[in-house]
Amino acid sequence: MPKGYWIGRVDVTELDKYSEYISAAAIPFKKYSARFIVAHGKRAGRGKLETVEGNSRTHNVVIEFPNYQAALDCWNSPEYERARVIRAPITRADIIIVEGYDGPQLS
Repeated sequence: MPKGYWIGRVDVTELDKYSEYISAAAIPFKKYSARFIVAHGKRAGRGKLETVEGNSRTHNVVIEFPNYQAALDCWNSPEYERARVIRAPITRADIIIVEGYDGPQLS
């Protein structure tokens, strides 16, 4: 079964308040077995980033879940709703939930 992923691109307007979101989001992330694959941003120590096409944001994440349903369930959980309420007024975000690919690789 393919894994599920959140892909998030976020600009944070109030970094000091963002830590409240991180603490609140940790609860549903643990509950739904989330694993950060990519964590780029001021809170994550930055890391390398090169925008090769289009626009970028200051924080970029890829979060892996055991499957697509777990990724959706986390997003729709009451625990994440509490975190989202904290994040919404202090960020501009693009977040998608996508199912992983288990098919043949291009060669």
